[in-house]
Amino acid sequence: MMAGNFWQSSHHQQWLLDRQDLIRERQQDLQILTEEEYQKIFIFFSNLIQILGEQLKLRQQVIATATVFFKRFYARNSLKCIDPLLLAPTCVFLASKVEEFVKNKFNYAYTQEFPYRTNHILECEFYLLENLDCCLIVYQPYRPLMQLIHDIGGQEDQLLALTWRVINDSLRTDVSLLYPPYQIAIGCLQIACVILQKDLKTWFAELTVDFDKIQEIARYVLNLFDLWKTYDEKKDIQALLAKMPKPKTQPSR
Repeated sequence: MMAGNFWQSSHHQQWLLDRQDLIRERQQDLQILTEEEYQKIFIFFSNLIQILGEQLKLRQQVIATATVFFKRFYARNSLKCIDPLLLAPTCVFLASKVEEFVKNKFNYAYTQEFPYRTNHILECEFYLLENLDCCLIVYQPYRPLMQLIHDIGGQEDQLLALTWRVINDSLRTDVSLLYPPYQIAIGCLQIACVILQKDLKTWFAELTVDFDKIQEIARYVLNLFDLWKTYDEKKDIQALLAKMPKPKTQPSR
């Protein structure tokens, strides 16, 4: 799919959500969890998807798409609809159709082994497809980033590599639910320029883009960086997962 089709795509027409809608849909979970606890849980499952994808040797695009599937599902459903420990590998499975399952690398969060079997994942996949309304083409910021780097000109390997990492980090925020991919690419590029102390102000000024939106995206990512400074996932996650709303039925072996 060419990036030019983004505006006609279901990603644009159905899956760019309004922040108020997102907050409203989360109210049920936010009666039990604080916003920060909710965010930490989603960072954990994004990390789980990332590591699962890397273990399965998937491209970053596929891992990013699995993460967006995961976020879209919970943008419209409570955490207690489906255990995120089941939905995370299902999203990877759907994004890649990979059959093999990874051994649980997250034993610091879960004391028992992975409780789900292939049949659970296949059942969950149907539910996920229904909730995604079968909108499975997800546009990612990586391609617009390549174009932006090309437009800047010169050898910008360091800038490309860092922006790519910042885009990966942005998957731990809500930006993929709220903004078009090219805006996310520009917001992450701006952050990378600040980190590398690279002055591209004149180049940025020539972009025809809503800079208020770019600043909002940058703010989401910088807030994530702030959160990470004080958040020790290995220490905190067990208590958060225990507090998280859960489905009534747990899987039978």
